[in-house]
Amino acid sequence: MKRWTIKKHNHDEVNLLADALKVSPIVAALLISRGHETEEKARQFLNPSIEHLHEPYLLKGMKAAVERITKAVEAGEKILIWGDYDVDGTTGTVVVRKALEILGATTGFHIPHRFTEGYGVNIDALKKAKERGYTLVVSVDCGITAFESIAWAKENGMDFIVTDHHLPKENGLPEAFAVVNPNQNGCEYPDKNLAGVGVAFKLAHVLLREKGKENLVKGFLKVVAIGTIADVMKLTGENRAIVALGLKDLPKAHNYGLKALMEVADCTNEMTTYDIGFRLAPRINAAGRMDAARSVVELLETTDFDQARSLAEMLNSRNRERQKIQQEITQQAFLSALDSPLAARNFVVVAGENWHRGVIGLAASKIAEKLYRPTIVLSIENGVAHGSARSIAGYHLLNGLDSCSELFEQYGGHAAAAGMQIKTENIETLQAKLNEHAGENLSSEDLIPELKIDAIVSSQTLNLDLVQELKRFEPFGMGNPKPRFVTKDLYLTHEPFVMKEKHLKLKLADASGKQFEAVWWDGVDKSNGQTLKPKTRIELAHTPEANTWNGNTRLQLVIEDIKI
Repeated sequence: MKRWTIKKHNHDEVNLLADALKVSPIVAALLISRGHETEEKARQFLNPSIEHLHEPYLLKGMKAAVERITKAVEAGEKILIWGDYDVDGTTGTVVVRKALEILGATTGFHIPHRFTEGYGVNIDALKKAKERGYTLVVSVDCGITAFESIAWAKENGMDFIVTDHHLPKENGLPEAFAVVNPNQNGCEYPDKNLAGVGVAFKLAHVLLREKGKENLVKGFLKVVAIGTIADVMKLTGENRAIVALGLKDLPKAHNYGLKALMEVADCTNEMTTYDIGFRLAPRINAAGRMDAARSVVELLETTDFDQARSLAEMLNSRNRERQKIQQEITQQAFLSALDSPLAARNFVVVAGENWHRGVIGLAASKIAEKLYRPTIVLSIENGVAHGSARSIAGYHLLNGLDSCSELFEQYGGHAAAAGMQIKTENIETLQAKLNEHAGENLSSEDLIPELKIDAIVSSQTLNLDLVQELKRFEPFGMGNPKPRFVTKDLYLTHEPFVMKEKHLKLKLADASGKQFEAVWWDGVDKSNGQTLKPKTRIELAHTPEANTWNGNTRLQLVIEDIKI
């Protein structure tokens, strides 16, 4: 079961803002609770525009980076763009490459192989780049901790420009020609939440502006929006403007790769963050997970629609393959977690022989969500286990790993996610130590998932007009979730209808007889055996949405939780 935390609102403040903006009290209450409490802040939030993008030169290191790249373009130097293998890195690579192509630069790109090269910048690939005549390397979404590799580049006559958004190490920055990262010390950039593709976009913006081509900048936002959503960045501040503008333009995309990808993902109408996060991004991400990340750049750069269709179909096929493997490994890992002793249930550590490393992070996420415990899933290969970890709200994962750092061959991450290598013989000790650490740092309440509720709304307030008003909060995502309400005094009018053996459809009514339809995705599992029979009175935690079917649009309550 979940614990509900319902936000409290100051009704006088709510009514004042509602009157000033000419919106309903519910909209005003949501604006205030999400930090847009003044009329000026609220208007900016409700009306994202390109004017909300910050000046790129506010990024520390940008001037030096632009000067060096401009010099390379004018001298005909070969420039290598080094991107990460996830959606953020591959889309960012496309952004920088396209800007440089417009300027007439000679470029190539390198996306590391997830399993043979691993994350970040490696010396072997730099050596090959040097042999091919590259004199300048620009990283995208990586490089901020690549001390050894960047030192090698410098020693061997290759200038290196880092563009990244990850947190630097405490021991400083690599010896790059320039570092562009809003999260480095001394950077006064006003928004620290840019994705890697967002930082790449800032570089592209300046490069184009310096050559009198700023009119082309807005066209890049479609791809930047995809990378920003896929990397689960906060959709507040500048990211909100980037994503809102990018989503608006996506249906009008001329890029053959984007059009083909949207076609195979069945994204043909108005685009939302859901379409990116659950349709486009998984297909792009599958490339990196299933050894084909380079294909993403090729897809978004091709000028041949037949090739675009072929590449999009390949990514679609890889995504289906990823889904099948992920399902199998998640099921095996989950059963293994349930078999662990009750005394070892504060932190879940499971391992299997040759589990596909591209999906163990997704498996860890599913288990952490289902069991609501920090979780590590390990794949054992030749006596060494490669692992991926995911946490829960109350537990700082990296602190846990630091508490037993001597057990790892290598590890890294942050509060919510991490990766590691560990010898097989140390796994049992790891389980014991992490279980002990989690037990000392998690209360019994921390182990119950929290459901944050925006407001209590009456059943009489629920209608399609409210849904239309809530659309003004889009795009939804991290930092700006879909509004979640509680409605009391409802009752079931029929037995729940089970869809595809896992979802529930409920028919409800209030005391006045007003009827509602509700859907509970994965409700068979999430209902935890609660008895949902006709006339059962319930409180409903939900998000109201519009459901269109056969040309008819009706109100649908999407259930988050139920209390009988």
